Amino acid sequence: MPGDRLYQPVMAGSALRKGETLPTSWIGDDTDENISLKNKTFSELTGQYWIWKHVQDDIVGIVHYRRYFAGKPRGGKEDILNEQEIRAILEKADIILPKKRHYWIETVASQYSHAHHAVDLQTARKVISESQHEYLLDFDKVMSGRSLCLNNMFISKKTVFDAYCAWLFPLLFAIENELDISSYSPNDQRVFGFLAERLLNVWLCHQKLRRKEMPLLYLEDQHWIRKGFRFVFRKFGIKWNS
Repeated sequence: MPGDRLYQPVMAGSALRKGETLPTSWIGDDTDENISLKNKTFSELTGQYWIWKHVQDDIVGIVHYRRYFAGKPRGGKEDILNEQEIRAILEKADIILPKKRHYWIETVASQYSHAHHAVDLQTARKVISESQHEYLLDFDKVMSGRSLCLNNMFISKKTVFDAYCAWLFPLLFAIENELDISSYSPNDQRVFGFLAERLLNVWLCHQKLRRKEMPLLYLEDQHWIRKGFRFVFRKFGIKWNS
């Protein structure tokens, strides 16, 4: 973990890990109001929900144990954005995001359908059309596009964070009530985390916030060759399990 006091480790899904002892500096996401038990389907969003409900700092965000926003090149963990850099960026921007991923040969919607289940997006669109109709054009624009910010990572002022969470979680809970995932693989059961990656872009499209996209620093091997094979195989409907 970064040594900077700015970064507070939160164990997502703590309610599913009873009996395990966390390092003393870590926090579980299962205290007071929480959705920690949904971690197998909501992934890191259970941590995001806990931050929304319990953290009152003026600037908040979510990064992952293995990937962080990178600032000026200094080498290794020294690349990770520090508080001074974050505050300087947010003087001119409303939100810090990962650099967009580009799908050169397909759309956001077709990529999702090849990687997961098309019905996930269909259900999300149905719920948005019924309860968040003003976002429907933004949803269609993002899904027909060829780039988006992924990873459910962002840093912003707490007011922006709260506004996004207040929109996102009721929407995901409504989709959860509509979607049958009983036959999904363990990976595809993380559907609400995958959907949130796309829905953040929908919300941003509608809000028209000032964005600052930053590169990511990965602390683990990304296996790009393996990921490339998975991408090609999925295009032809072939399951890649290794």
